[in-house]
Amino acid sequence: MPAFMNTDAIKMKIAVLSGKGGTGKTLVSVNLAASAEKATYIDCDVEEPNGYLFFKPEGVEEEKVAVLIPQVDNKLCNGCRKCLDFCKFNALAYIVNRLIIFTEICHSCGGCLLVCPKKALSEKEKVIGKIEKGSSGPVSIYTGILNVGEASGVPIIKRLLAEKNLKSDYPIIIDCPPGSSCIVMESIKDADYCLLVAEPTLFGVHNLNMVYELVTLFNKPFGVVLNKCLLGEENPAEKFCIEKNLKILARIPFDNELGTLNSHAEIAVRKSKKYRQLFSSLLDEVTKEVQHEAITNP
Repeated sequence: MPAFMNTDAIKMKIAVLSGKGGTGKTLVSVNLAASAEKATYIDCDVEEPNGYLFFKPEGVEEEKVAVLIPQVDNKLCNGCRKCLDFCKFNALAYIVNRLIIFTEICHSCGGCLLVCPKKALSEKEKVIGKIEKGSSGPVSIYTGILNVGEASGVPIIKRLLAEKNLKSDYPIIIDCPPGSSCIVMESIKDADYCLLVAEPTLFGVHNLNMVYELVTLFNKPFGVVLNKCLLGEENPAEKFCIEKNLKILARIPFDNELGTLNSHAEIAVRKSKKYRQLFSSLLDEVTKEVQHEAITNP
């Protein structure tokens, strides 16, 4: 088998999900990107990104991400409280004849400006985080970083997945946040294929079911990667897949070599022939799935 999967002219966006942190989502994402001849890796886990620890990108460029938040001219405000009634996030309060704005919980929807009859509200920019772009060999690395305490990482994920970052004739691997919240939905909505990473436990089944229901809701084609598999041991996650008729694309063993490499933030496919073969085969399987989906659902 070649050292790298030849993916010339294969344009596909692969989103890697898990129901919780620690299942191996980043392990799969990083090694899948590194197993391609050339790829783009996008870390959408903006609250705690860690893919860059493995890739150690060079030539990093930084771009700040800002949102628009309201500001008030209290000379124009007549205290009608229409903006308070509109805001479902309680980001506004009227205290001692003054409108107070709690920018930390504002979701930047702009609705308060629309309902203000006196035009007392305007908008200003607030930086909520940043995007770092670099490279690690043939892999382009995009990392989103949300400032601590910000209400939502969706604006950063939107910027990460903007068309300028996705103009590639090579695979794009999207490392999603864990769970099934709005930031995960934003990460997968334009994906061509989803990989669901699960652990071989009853708790793992619960979390697998969460993301299974999510990708089904979004009508996304998907397959499952079972991580930390023990030979000869019962695997509740595998049983769940069989019962639900879910396609299992790969089984990653509970292995000391892989655990050591991962704990040292080493990319397994660059250090181990065995794992280079495993993740190259997984990328090959995903490519076939995407091509099949393009033919059957053009």
